Amino acid sequence: MTLKPFLMFTGQAEEAMNFYVSSFPDAEILALERHGGEEPEREGSVKTASFRIADQTLLCIDSPDVHAFGFTPSVSFFFDCPDEASLDTLFALLSDQGQVMMPPGEYPFAKKYAWLSDRFGVSWQLSVSAR
Repeated sequence: MTLKPFLMFTGQAEEAMNFYVSSFPDAEILALERHGGEEPEREGSVKTASFRIADQTLLCIDSPDVHAFGFTPSVSFFFDCPDEASLDTLFALLSDQGQVMMPPGEYPFAKKYAWLSDRFGVSWQLSVSAR
């Protein structure tokens, strides 16, 4: 059995997946299937895709429907960064056009930590472990 986070977008799944894979070291796209012209969904939109960040596989799709809900910061991806430079790089990439909830800094629970939602609305917690 496996547990995989599932991200639902409305037209930005491939853009988001490419952004994440280019932002995180050693990340990769594992599979990508697009809707064809014979389907009712928009041709070329993501039917299903998977990608890997660190040791975590994530799934994503483009929903043909726009829903009254989106991503929320109450669920976030927590990424342990190997060092402060890595955190700073990821923070700069992920926070661009996003929303910062806790800026990078030293906190009682971490040597360096930041919390943000990226431009797609996905929430990230970045941390360099405490001393």
